[in-house]
Amino acid sequence: MPVKIRLTRMGAKKKPFYRVVAANSESRRDGRFLEILGTYDPTNDPATIKLDPEKVKYWLEKGAVVSEAAGAILKKQGLLGSPASSN
Repeated sequence: MPVKIRLTRMGAKKKPFYRVVAANSESRRDGRFLEILGTYDPTNDPATIKLDPEKVKYWLEKGAVVSEAAGAILKKQGLLGSPASSN
């Protein structure tokens, strides 16, 4: 079961709010997930990012693949040394 760290959309129409989650790569975008790692709110100025660094490091050590959007957030917070690898 490959695990991905990615965003899941929450919030109302035209008011996005995202959770950063660790999820099975085969589950839907807003479907089941394994653990909530933090939140990202792009509607604030500047955007609000709250992450649990210990949980993020745990999943990265377990071999979780980071999505492009989540990788940008993790890099901005200093939790990811290099940007998410792109194929």
